[in-house]
This record gives sequence, structure tokens and C-alpha cells, in this order.
Amino acid sequence: MNPQEIIDVTEQKRLNEAREAGIPWKKWGPYLSERQWGTVREDYSDNGDAWNYFTHDQSRSRAYKWGEDGMGGICDDKQRLCFALALWNERDPILKERMFGLTNSEANHGEDVKEYYFYIDSTPTHSYMKYLYKYPQCEFPYRDLIETNRGRTREEFEYELLDTGAFAEDRYFDVFVEYAKSGPEDVCVLITVHNRGPEAARLRVLPTLWFRNTWSWGVDERKPSLRAAGSGAIQATHHDLGEYWLHCDGEPELLFTENESNAQRLWGQPNATPYVKDAFHSYVVEGQGGAVNPARTGTKAAAHYVLDVPAVGSRTVRLRLAATRLDQPFEGFQKVFKGRLGDADEFYERITPSSLTEDQRRVHRQALAGMLWGKQFYYFDLEHWLREHKSHPLIEAARHDVRNTEWFHMLNADVISMPDKWEYPWYAAWDLAFHTISLSLVDFDFAKEQLSLMLRNLYLHPSGQIPAYEWNFSDVNPPVHAFATLWLYKYEKQLGRADLRFLERSFQGLMLNFNWWVNRKDPAGRNVFAGGFLGLDNIGIFDRSAPLPTGGTLEQADGTAWMAFYCQNMLEMAIILTEYDPIYEEIAFKFVQHFMWIAYAMDRIGEHHDEMWDEEDGFFYDLLRLPDGQAMRLKVRSLVGLLPLCASTVFEPTALMRNPKLLELIALFRQRHPELVAQVAPTDAGFTGYKDRRLLAILNKKKLERVLGYMLDENEFLGPHGIRSLSRHHLEHPFVFHVGGQEYKVQYLPAESNTGMFGGNSNWRGPVWMPVNALIVRALTNLYAFYGDEFKVQCPTGSGNYMTLFEVAQELVRRLTGTFLRDADGQRPVYGATRKFQDDPHWRDLILFYEYFHGDNGAGLGASHQTGWTALVAPLLDLFARVDAKTMLETESGKILAKVIREQVGGEQAGKL
Repeated sequence: MNPQEIIDVTEQKRLNEAREAGIPWKKWGPYLSERQWGTVREDYSDNGDAWNYFTHDQSRSRAYKWGEDGMGGICDDKQRLCFALALWNERDPILKERMFGLTNSEANHGEDVKEYYFYIDSTPTHSYMKYLYKYPQCEFPYRDLIETNRGRTREEFEYELLDTGAFAEDRYFDVFVEYAKSGPEDVCVLITVHNRGPEAARLRVLPTLWFRNTWSWGVDERKPSLRAAGSGAIQATHHDLGEYWLHCDGEPELLFTENESNAQRLWGQPNATPYVKDAFHSYVVEGQGGAVNPARTGTKAAAHYVLDVPAVGSRTVRLRLAATRLDQPFEGFQKVFKGRLGDADEFYERITPSSLTEDQRRVHRQALAGMLWGKQFYYFDLEHWLREHKSHPLIEAARHDVRNTEWFHMLNADVISMPDKWEYPWYAAWDLAFHTISLSLVDFDFAKEQLSLMLRNLYLHPSGQIPAYEWNFSDVNPPVHAFATLWLYKYEKQLGRADLRFLERSFQGLMLNFNWWVNRKDPAGRNVFAGGFLGLDNIGIFDRSAPLPTGGTLEQADGTAWMAFYCQNMLEMAIILTEYDPIYEEIAFKFVQHFMWIAYAMDRIGEHHDEMWDEEDGFFYDLLRLPDGQAMRLKVRSLVGLLPLCASTVFEPTALMRNPKLLELIALFRQRHPELVAQVAPTDAGFTGYKDRRLLAILNKKKLERVLGYMLDENEFLGPHGIRSLSRHHLEHPFVFHVGGQEYKVQYLPAESNTGMFGGNSNWRGPVWMPVNALIVRALTNLYAFYGDEFKVQCPTGSGNYMTLFEVAQELVRRLTGTFLRDADGQRPVYGATRKFQDDPHWRDLILFYEYFHGDNGAGLGASHQTGWTALVAPLLDLFARVDAKTMLETESGKILAKVIREQVGGEQAGKL
């Protein structure tokens, strides 16, 4: 393949047209949530119990205010008009219009979707998309799933849909939904139903078109409309969106109702209209002929297909949603699909390293497809919401028991990359930063937009805090936004498009956020940070978001390491900006100072016992500082003690030489504070690494060797599928702490949590988590660029097998990516002992990207569609397929990707991407 052909890829041209000419190729996409019920936005309860205020059972009958959900659906980028799938197998008690799952209190390990669906493919403009839902032919076991899971303890496994026998004898439907755009506002839809069972079976398929209800809440009473346009089309008219037509092949029965709550069913009150949201359920499942509007108008409509599908056979449904009425909507239909699928294949062929195996390419593509399907329109006007709750802080006698009252400035109405559109259908700031790394492989523009959103004044708090997530926007997540910003800038620069405006604008917002951290989370002004939650949920001995049972403060090794890492990222950005404006030199020095003070605070010179570094153990620990000033280390070996490794940044000599004033300031600082640099790398002014590179790191060489000794020990952190979040040492040696008659214990738990801390639906006490592993890989490659081939460590520890740090990084990536790949026995570790996923040809090549993974065997755990940060498997596969040790060592850090890209696309052509 000629590498220069990448600039002629049709999908890349669409991306360019969207960016440069404003052609709305991304206007229609998979921006529907998979769960709007049970969210904070829809919660108007008195006690903040979002899960029970708006339930799954109510969702078919109750109109949403802040968003919509559906199965395998699409909508416009402001979610005015929505399209999704509804199904009935003639046995279920309800029409299936959305995914079913358990609430936090119903499940033994927190909220959990109990369905099987897969994001198989997508291009970045959504010109082609493919989705699969597996629907049992028996009655869906709603009650069994609820009652059995509720009866299990936290020590037991979750009870899954496969466990119920719902797929016995392969009596289920594979329902594929494919989308192919003929133009930016012309979307062909192909639904293919496969009966995998031994007997013919009937399936009702109801492709549904509806408007988000924007007219019932007293803000904008203008009401859009849907109406039948002949026997096979539905006309949609919206005051802002304009007109669209849904063409339905085969002249199905067209059903109409209103997207209005069924007040009679929900609250025993009279309905404002006889035609309500659950009308299609009433009509199809319950046989109530009067439930739908005979005038064939409304704000919700469906085409009702009755498909008799032969055993191991299939049936198809064709539709087309377009901004114009088409005389022959299905003429050339198959040609459109063939063309868009060809475009998708061509696009992924060009961006995927040719050296990847077929299975690696499958994982790579499905990971990126999941990222693209994970977009959701997120709407939340906090000013309006708080006023409705009578808790706006500017209102006299406002309530103080409502969440997020200090965020009344916030107005979110954007398409955002979600962690998981069922389990976490709301953005999480630190997840989002990692999302953009994977997204950058397919769509730089969208990735940059995501980072920019969080720094806009309608998101970023005036104090400088980045919003965490809707359950508590004031919670504190690791500050990784700067890392992602720098990554995107560097990567895009090497494509020939240095977006300095993006970097500078981001830097200004990040300066506000950095100062917020320094002012709010360094309680004693000693450069140690008590960030609180910090994303790692239950990793510590105490709930880090709650007051300590001992009183005093918890000085967190991870919070302090995160801030050192933040300093390094900001320093790198400031050095880049200094080349364009010398004013940034002084700012760059500010971050050098901050880093030095933070690193020193973690391990001061002398015989102290109140810093995080433990010289006897050779590891970092959290520090409990009591009200009387005494301090003690909490000797839990966890990721908390490995994160200081991640604060490792290498500077090329050319970058520093272009900033002589900065070098002068650093030299003066060294002269005045020799004690600070003695404990970090570099250890002295003349210390340089390979090719005269400079290293800024918390760990000097001696500390690095000691920490790596723990990290690469298979009886400690190094698991068969990555670095564990808690050392396996604590399986037999739990850490126990007694205070106030209470026992607090941390023990190695390789699977789900055995407590309800932070909802009980995640666990940082043993499992492998992809984002922190990716940061460790980054640190290892950075350190290799400095130390070179001369520095080697045993990997695994005690094996006698010595590796360079690049080889260690390769080995770690091999273990991480091996989670998803077939092993020598043809098994995917991610699916553990689930035979259906391991053996069945209709299941075994469908990849789920779980939230976290079993520390001993790699089985997927937690949210099953958290492609977000777990999709980092794609850039990890990508990087190590393209970059070898020699390239990493001999090429300037800012030119490694450029070298690879130019080899891929050919010299000057890279700038045209």
C-alpha cells in the first residue's frame, strides 16, 4: 500500500470538510444515551435518591426533561429529533425500548446493565456505523435478575443474563443495526434480524422516531410534529431543525402518539392527552387499539414490522431518514451501504499499523468504534435546575440539602464522550482526558473540542475547578487535563498542524485550575495534597471523601504525585509557548519551583518520619497527620505509591537551550536550594542522560530501582494482565488500622469490591485499571529515553531476566493488550470462564471493553462498555507496533511520532491530513 494514499481516504476528506468548510457530516450520530432514567438530571426527589425517583419501570411511561435514551439509536447534535430501535418477542411483559439493568441498591456490586450489545464499527463522521443487540426469544428474566442479584452478598459473583438460561439452545435474535450516510443529512438504516435458534420465531420490530420533549416545562412551548406522509413515510417538522422524512420500506403500519407522561399510570392523575409515551407498549404488547392516535400525528412515531424469521435464517428492514422527501428512497440503497462500508474499511486500513495481527486489528478497530459510539448529547442547565429545586444560592432561604448548588453558573448542552452510556451516562472529567488520547487516532478535532469544553466558562467553575461528574461536580479527580492537552498538541504538530491557539487557550484555563489546586487542596501550605476522592475510589484505608475518623488530614501520595505530574505538563506547555512569547519564561520557572517543592515535600533530607517516602521499605505511602501534629505512614502498598513514578518528564537539550533565561533561573534556584535537588532527578547540575537529555522526576535512580522492584514483582503488583492497583502481598498480609473501637482493613481483592464504599461498583484494591497502566507505560518510555540501554532491571523481579525500561514497557503492553486477544488456547482472558463468549462463533469475536480487570486472570469487571479509558488499548497497540527501541532512543521526543507518521503517509503529505 502506498503510504501517501492516506490523504485520499474518503472518510478523511469528510473530516477535513467538516473542519474547514463547516459541512455537517457529524450533525447526525449516536448521541442518544442508553440510560436517562436514574440520573441526577432527572432527579426531583426531596432526598436526592435519583435511582428510585425515576426508575426503569417508569421510563416507558414518563417523559424525560433533560435527555433521551434508546437502543442503537441516533439523533441530531442537539438531540431534537431521535431515532432508535424497539423490539418485542411476543413473550416479554414490556416493549423493549431501552436497555435494562439493576440500580445501585438492587445489585450486589452496584448498578449494572443486564443486556448484551456491541459497538461493532463506526467512522469518525458516523458515515457508517454498526451495532448489535442480542435479544432472547424467551420471556426476558427481569424479575429473576433483580431478585437473585439482590439476594447475593458482596462476596459472591454477579448474576448475569447468560446465567439465567435465556440463551439456551441459541434461542435468541441477533439484531444488527447499520447506518450509512448518503449525505450529511441523508441516513440509510438497515436492520438485519438473525434467528440463531432451531425453530422459526416471530419478532416485532418498531423503528421509532420522536422529538425530545422541550415543550412541557414552561420554557419554550413551541411544539414540533410528526405526521404520516402517505403509507410509508413519516414527516417531521421542527421550528429549529426544519423538516425531515423517515421513509419506511414495505409499507409497515405507522403508529403515532405523544412524548408525554402517562400520568394515569404513574400517579393516578388524569392524562393531558389520551396518547402518551407508552402507547406503543399498550398497543403492541397489551393489544389496546385505542392507545395510538388514529389521526396519525404526534411527537413520537414508529413503523411496526412483524417479522417471521426462519430457523437460522434472517430478515431485513430498510429505512431512510433524510432532510428531503425522496421519490425513490430505496433506489441505490445497497450501493450506499457498500460505499460507506468500503470507506470505513479503507479508513481503518490506513490508520492501523500493518504489522498488527488479524486479532489485534479486530481489537484495535472495535475499541475505536466503541469510542465513537460512546458520544452522547449532554444537557444540564444548573441555573434552571437549582431554581426548580428551590436551592439556588442566590435565592433567599434556599435549600442546602441539594447537590451541586455552587455550580449555578453551569450550562452544558454539547455532544460529549461518555465513560459508559448506560452505567455512567454523564461525563467524568478525568475519564474524558484519557478518552481524547484514543479519539486522537481517529478524530483530532473532536478530541480537542472535548478538552476545550471543560475549560469553557459554562463548565469550569469561576474558582478554577474543573467539574467532576453530575453526582458531585465539586468532587476532586486527578488533574490529567494538562497531560491530554499536551499530548494532542504534540501529536497534531507532528501532523503538520501546530494548533498554538488551542494550546494557549487551554493553558490559560489550566492556570486557573492549577491555582485552584494549590489554594484549595494544600491545606497546610506545605506542598502536600489532600485531594480527597481523586478517582481511585476505595484504594485507601479510609473513605477519602469523608472526614477522617481520627481527625486531622490525610496527606496523599497520589494527590501529591498527580500535582508533580501536573507541574511537569504545565512546564512543558510554558516552554513551548515561550518560543512565541517570552512572557511565558517566568511562568515556566514557576512550575519548576512548584515541582521541586512538591518533590522535596514527599521526601525531605534528614531522619524524618513524617514524609511519604519510607527509606526502609523503599516505597511511598499516604501520611496520616493527626490533630496534635503527630504523623504516621499508612503502609498500604498500592498504586498510590507507584504514581510518583509517573511524574517523569524528559527534556531535549534543544528545548532548554532555546530558553536561556529559564536555565539561568533554574541554576540560581539550584544554588540557593541544594537540598531540594538532592532527593530528585536530576541529582546535580551536571547530570544529563542519553544524548544530553535532562530528566525531571520525583524518583532518582536509586529510588526508581527500589520502586520498580515492587512493581515488577509478580507476588506484588505485576499481574498476568497488567499492574495491579493493590499489591498481592496484602492477600495474606492485610493492612489493619484500629481507631475509636473500629477496625479498618485493606486486603487484596482481585475482583469486585466487598464493601459499599463509593457505591460498591468499582474496586481499586487489586484489579488492573487501564488508565494508570498507560501512564506507567509513558513513564517507562520517558525514563528509557533518558537512561538508555545501560539501565536494566529484573522483569519479573527475582527472575534473573534483565530488561531495559523500553523492554519493560513492551512487556507491560503485551500483558495489557493480551487481556483482549486470543491466547495460545484460543481463549480471551477478558471473558474468563464464560463459555459462550469463548467458544460460540456468534460471540467470540465481539469485544467488550470493561471498566477494570481481575488482578489474577484478566476477566472483565465493572461497567461492560467503559470503552472510554479502556480503549487506551488501541493507542498502546498502535504505538508499540510503530516505535521500536532504537527510534525511541535516537529520535528527539518531539519528533518520534513525526518520524512514524511520515513513514506512514509520506513526507510533506502529512500536513494535509
